Amino acid sequence: MRAAVVTSFDSPPRYGEYPDPVAHGKDEVVVEVLAAGLHPRVRSQADGSHYTSTDELPLVPGVDAVVRDPKGRIRYTVMDDTTLGTMAERTVIDLNRSVVLPHGIDPALLAAAMNPVMSSWVALRRRIDFPRKQRVLVLGATGNAGRMAVQVAKRFGAAHVIAAGRDEALLAQLPALGADQTCRVDQLAAACDVDVVIDYVWGEPSARAMVDMLTARRDRGAPITWIQIGSVAGPTAPIPSAALRSARLNIVGSGIGSVPGRDFVKELPKLASAIAGGAFDVRVRALPLADVEQAWTDAATTRDRIVLLP
Repeated sequence: MRAAVVTSFDSPPRYGEYPDPVAHGKDEVVVEVLAAGLHPRVRSQADGSHYTSTDELPLVPGVDAVVRDPKGRIRYTVMDDTTLGTMAERTVIDLNRSVVLPHGIDPALLAAAMNPVMSSWVALRRRIDFPRKQRVLVLGATGNAGRMAVQVAKRFGAAHVIAAGRDEALLAQLPALGADQTCRVDQLAAACDVDVVIDYVWGEPSARAMVDMLTARRDRGAPITWIQIGSVAGPTAPIPSAALRSARLNIVGSGIGSVPGRDFVKELPKLASAIAGGAFDVRVRALPLADVEQAWTDAATTRDRIVLLP
């Protein structure tokens, strides 16, 4: 079969031949891939930098997809760590890690939206206690997942959502998606009195923002939960010890490992239903899988979520 194949962590995948998949486990089946999203998580999988990487090559990247099972049903599936991902004509899935989709759904739309929406959806549903009427800051709100996080927080009953980013033109689009306030990442003292931070940035900018916000809080005894999800600015953040001692700051991560796989799967039906029902503004750009090398280049600059169609 044809697939996107990674043979070196130093170069993008190439479109070529790969052995046909074979199902082995009791609940495993071979499926036809209809659409697979090119997410940042996939890019880090393909360059070996993700914390789940096993350094095993060659590999077919792809961590989720919309697929057709042997009975003709359309499913969304998330993949376990494997060298056979979803950027191929066919792959092997565990039926227990998939959900049957509503009739007539657009595969490209689902493949584009599920992963970025899932990051904040699962964080607020499964990683922390998130009562209604919370004040939420989305750090990195101009990225694809950040835009979704603004919408997810509102859907889950946030009283006030602040969207923070560097691109003022993109920030200006976010009130239409539910942001009550926008600010630049270097002006976060104005967002100091939030209850929850959803952070897609990390690195030095997040450390600086954390200090600025905690210093400016009116009540340092009021709890603030900082959810670390993405790290576009760097994998480490120089957080001073005083930030942890001088305020009721709780830093948690949300991702594979900190959230059990079964918890991700339990959220899939409601998540898929919400996306299919038009609950989120999704920007998708569909490309043929054969154009995977160009797609890899474009993904570094486009604001749309690229989806590859075998």
